[in-house]
Amino acid sequence: MIKVVTSEERHTSDRGWIHSEFSFSFADYDDPSNAHFGCLLAHNDNTLMPQEGFKRHPHHDLEIVSYVISGTLKHTDSMGTEQLLEAGTVQVMSAGTGVEHSETNPSEDEPVRFLQMWFLPSQRMLKPSYTNRRVEAQEHLNRLCPIVSGQGGEGTEGALPISQDVTCYLSHLESGEKLMYPQHEDRRTHLFLISGHIEIVCSDGNFNLKPGDAARIRKSCDLQITGTGSETAEFVLVDLP
Repeated sequence: MIKVVTSEERHTSDRGWIHSEFSFSFADYDDPSNAHFGCLLAHNDNTLMPQEGFKRHPHHDLEIVSYVISGTLKHTDSMGTEQLLEAGTVQVMSAGTGVEHSETNPSEDEPVRFLQMWFLPSQRMLKPSYTNRRVEAQEHLNRLCPIVSGQGGEGTEGALPISQDVTCYLSHLESGEKLMYPQHEDRRTHLFLISGHIEIVCSDGNFNLKPGDAARIRKSCDLQITGTGSETAEFVLVDLP
């Protein structure tokens, strides 16, 4: 089963200093029928204005994954971390027993756009941790590059660790190029298109996605993902229980 959630169906939150598109219930958006997809609790597409950001605030028992699409994001936390994250950087923060953090835009004139995903951890009360890495362009060109994984094993080398049985992949897919992704019967797949256009072919049919669209997939056949249109498509694919 595949459900396409269009960009327009997301909830828009515009506070002036930040523009967000929420794929699931979050903050002022409360929809019990759209609260999560498996252990994925939040998928927010955020754009922070220059010199703005989230002031330091607490979390616990969450696995928080962020991916910087454009601009520069500054991360600080109560573990002593202070990082400037350029476009193409992914970070994972395990809130565990409790951590405070801030995410801000240090630029004086350039917005920063970043995705943020929240996952339930595999167990509660873990020790908080933080890690990040820059994903180089050649790593995800016309392939699924694992950027975050709690599964380990072959095929996840180089991925940042996360305390949950999920793997997040990043891909830049050129027009006309194809990728095959084996969809397992007992797993879920969440695919979000950042830019460009793709076609997904599976047993449920053919589906064309535009920027901001997402596909939530369960109990389907292998997926064929094709880049369409004139520009390279960038997307994130999440495999989760």
